[in-house]
Amino acid sequence: MIKGIYRYLVILAAAIILSGCINRGEAPAPVEEVKPVPQQPVEPQPTVPTVPTVPTQPGPIEQPQPTIPATPKVRSYDWGSAMQPMVGKMLQAEGVTAGGVLLVDSVNNHTNGSLQTSKATEALRGALENNAKFTLVSAQQLSLAKQQLGLSPQDSLGSRSKAIGIARNVGAQYVLYSNASGNVNTPTLKMQLMLVQTGEIIWSGSGAVQQTQ
Repeated sequence: MIKGIYRYLVILAAAIILSGCINRGEAPAPVEEVKPVPQQPVEPQPTVPTVPTVPTQPGPIEQPQPTIPATPKVRSYDWGSAMQPMVGKMLQAEGVTAGGVLLVDSVNNHTNGSLQTSKATEALRGALENNAKFTLVSAQQLSLAKQQLGLSPQDSLGSRSKAIGIARNVGAQYVLYSNASGNVNTPTLKMQLMLVQTGEIIWSGSGAVQQTQ
């Protein structure tokens, strides 16, 4: 029994020694307290709007260039050379009384093309200007007579009734009709002299007109 007590004491002493050693040992390393890092508020990133896709624009619509019509050729004729001999024959025709008043209608175009009849009319009046038999009705008198009868200045004296009505209005005894007919490149000039009193054609003639251009 004494041996048992002795063992117990030995064990107790050893435990006390060990405990002292443990108390004299190094202190345990301090544990660093981890402080929480304050979170910075995250600013929201600005939202960049999406750029819409621009559709491809169609190119300009090209308008077709207008076709410029060709300028018609202006023809020139030697009206005077054709009219002078014809006027001379008319003045010598039977039934023409000196001192009468003559109404000259404008030259009409009966050809197959375009020509400037105004120049032909000017040439005809020029050929008759200094004649010894007729007194010409002026262009102003003719225009006024047409206006009084309700006709346009460009109206022709084609119908006999119209020509007779205007002739009587201006006091004319004769009406001279003229027209260019046939091929426009080589027209034929035709004339007719009408007696207003009876409506009879007392003279007619024709002649070729030469083109100068």
